[in-house]
Amino acid sequence: MFIFRFIRRIFTLIFLVILAIPTYAVGKTYYSAHYPQARQADVIVVMGAAQFDGRPGDVFEARLSEAKRIFDLGLAPLIMTVGAKAPGDRTTEAASGKAWLVSAGVPAHKIIALENGRDTLVSTKAYVREMKKRELKNVIIATDPYHCRRSMTMANDRGLIATCSPVQFGPNSLRNSSKKYLIRESGAYLAYITLGNFGINISDHLDGEKILDKVIS
Repeated sequence: MFIFRFIRRIFTLIFLVILAIPTYAVGKTYYSAHYPQARQADVIVVMGAAQFDGRPGDVFEARLSEAKRIFDLGLAPLIMTVGAKAPGDRTTEAASGKAWLVSAGVPAHKIIALENGRDTLVSTKAYVREMKKRELKNVIIATDPYHCRRSMTMANDRGLIATCSPVQFGPNSLRNSSKKYLIRESGAYLAYITLGNFGINISDHLDGEKILDKVIS
């Protein structure tokens, strides 16, 4: 009788752990989106998103607008745009982002375009390398609210001090985001802090058969 009670308690504990871990990921992702704490930094990083022949898409434009807003507030003296080309593109996310910011009134010499990365991890590694080369440590990440937690964690894991300034408008703003986006980003964050410890990372751009991309840190 005792052995059956013991086994039942073990299964109950396992069930509670299985329930608690995703709940933790959702809670962290939700909190970072709703209670951002952007503060003075060395640089603002704009995470790349789709652009169309040099014109930022709605998601990317919202991120660029947020970067310009906090730049104008004096929270950082530099902006980095990050992102490579998609197949068939004539220009990069980073270059189109820089062009948009210049047209919006940001001095060109205050913008660094890093034409690397088409997912969060690769883009993060690119700007972390550039910041360390320039001996910069504090970063504000301009991105979607539910993308904040994962983006900050990746930067912090690589020795930076990261905060996030989420977009105020656009399809991925809090007003327009769906629960599906929260669940997706929570899952991506959970995968990063678990599978990522084994060098396995799930790309933001799932390419057919290449669902799992083994990344050597």
